[in-house]
Amino acid sequence: MTKVYFSKDITPEKVAEMYRLAGKELPGKVAVKVHSGEEGNQNFLRPDFWKPVVDAVKGTVVECNTAYEGARNETAKHLALFKKHGWSEFFTVDLLDAEGPDLEVEIPDGLKIKKNYLGKNISNYDSMLVLSHFKGHPMGGYGGALKQLSIGCASSYGKAYIHGVGVPENKWTSDHDSFLEAMADAAGSVIKLFGGNMVFVNVMKNMSVDCDCCSVAEDPCMKDIGVLVSLDPVAIDQACIDLVYASDDPGRDHLVERIESRNGIHTIEAAAMLGYGSREYELIEV
Repeated sequence: MTKVYFSKDITPEKVAEMYRLAGKELPGKVAVKVHSGEEGNQNFLRPDFWKPVVDAVKGTVVECNTAYEGARNETAKHLALFKKHGWSEFFTVDLLDAEGPDLEVEIPDGLKIKKNYLGKNISNYDSMLVLSHFKGHPMGGYGGALKQLSIGCASSYGKAYIHGVGVPENKWTSDHDSFLEAMADAAGSVIKLFGGNMVFVNVMKNMSVDCDCCSVAEDPCMKDIGVLVSLDPVAIDQACIDLVYASDDPGRDHLVERIESRNGIHTIEAAAMLGYGSREYELIEV
């Protein structure tokens, strides 16, 4: 059964310690996928929080441009925000789709999309450490490891392609469950690209119903829960969902409503059906 390690201690040092518990040495040049945080967002996890674990893998922090208007949809603006938010001070930063053309990868077994468009610089890396801030999301219901793999690694065009279920022009109007399945398809394409050379860290802190992509986001609605680490993106997201449901915090219902109203669990269901991970896991508290 898939192992998911869990600690209630949420510190930068604990995150690095938890990463080592996963028991996998990431080979070669390591990409560290983060969320750079939209300008104005108060909830994203800052670079100083992630520094010990990024240093532990000697990684390069990577991100992609967005498909919506804001401070991160164009390369020059996004790089300026990276500097403003302090990422460039701590790390080497690589905006994967800073320049085209995108890396087009095939998804022959995709439920809804048969190809994905990634920031082309992703091909320069041998492995990936996926650092996810677990929280709600206005469209996906929740954001965790699977979203970091799918929307997070997709180029600006690729994000619109996933949202539009293969038709970028429909990025905000596509069938919702089909969009969630397209996210699962896209996540699987990144897993295949790295051939299993990945480790996933989810941090359940600053849990708003809104994503770090929101410039105007609700404040966190429930107390922090902890840090989780696994080699399985499906299991780690399922474990986070289960921990939210098991919480007795008064704000828990608000986050659950956001997850359920967007059918967020369906992304996990689809990814499991595609064989990219397991919803069954052993939670090991440390």
